[in-house]
Amino acid sequence: MANKTVPNDASVFDFLHAVEHQQRREDSLKVLHMMQEITGEQAVMWGDSIVGFGRYPYQTQSGCGGDWFYTGFSPRKQNLTLYIMDGFKKRPELIEKLGKCKTSVSCLYINKLSDVDEDILRQVIKESVEHVKENQSGC
Repeated sequence: MANKTVPNDASVFDFLHAVEHQQRREDSLKVLHMMQEITGEQAVMWGDSIVGFGRYPYQTQSGCGGDWFYTGFSPRKQNLTLYIMDGFKKRPELIEKLGKCKTSVSCLYINKLSDVDEDILRQVIKESVEHVKENQSGC
């Protein structure tokens, strides 16, 4: 099955400025700048609702593959979702210090940026991006 979330030429700024929830829009713009600074990459729309940074090839154990981003985020209705591609098992102590958030395999869910320690968030993103760049065959 092909991955439908692929990079495209849609405007990141138009997408973010169209976010209805004012706080989520402001937080998204802050995360945009944070991730650009950390990755050194320009933001690109992936699919209709994900802002991604960088690009690397991956291949699953079943042989399927494609391209994915080093890190990214999506301003969803319920929360701001950040994609931390190497997951959270490597740094549980940082997640404990991060603040009010939830995690799944590689998603970090934040209601508002002020709920978390931005310095810790930067560290989590930076370490994840470094790991993915070092292990570009996938996480």
